[in-house]
Amino acid sequence: MDDHIIIVEDDASLADLLCETFTRKGFVATLHREGAGAVEKVLQELPALVILDLMLPGQSGFDVLRALRSTWAGPILILTASNDPFDHVSGLELGADDYVGKPVLPNVLLARVRALLRRSRMSGGISPAKLCFGELEIITSAREARVSGRPVPISDSEFELLLFLARNAGRVVGREELYRELKGINYDGSDRGIDLRVSRLRASLREHLRHRVPIRSVHGQVYLFAVD
Repeated sequence: MDDHIIIVEDDASLADLLCETFTRKGFVATLHREGAGAVEKVLQELPALVILDLMLPGQSGFDVLRALRSTWAGPILILTASNDPFDHVSGLELGADDYVGKPVLPNVLLARVRALLRRSRMSGGISPAKLCFGELEIITSAREARVSGRPVPISDSEFELLLFLARNAGRVVGREELYRELKGINYDGSDRGIDLRVSRLRASLREHLRHRVPIRSVHGQVYLFAVD
């Protein structure tokens, strides 16, 4: 079955170009031209991925993103003309999985979308159905983290990060490896998207774990999922 993508974009010419590009590459692409009603459309159609503009009529992309992240865990890619670093950081902190600035070549956006979809399916293969670290359980089949049996509300991208670190428990993982595995790109030396994702994940785990969060920073090397 073809992957279904919802594009929330009010620029008619760009939206039509993206729909044509993704359709030609074998995707099912549907368009929603304003913020109002976007959340309802996503929850009704349950796409594989959402491409979301930030500056939308009716309701801002930030509001759409915030509402989606409280009810839907699928991958969200922000596509916007804003070059304000605050918007970039805010989008990632609210739970976006990737952030692409306009203008962008359709083939570049296509590659980023494919990388996100690839990562959202990383739980298959020969990996165990459940990883256990004390009271923390990572359920790969359900794509869910639980503490003492209670689900921890994390986004799809945060789950991918947690799963990757847990599969490499006891080994220090650098930014270069994280960017290749989780974003499908090389680390440019300045992007802090992965660091923000780690910060959000730690905050969610800290609210539920009575003991210290297993994800630790290692000076000069980056992150370690510690096994006590």
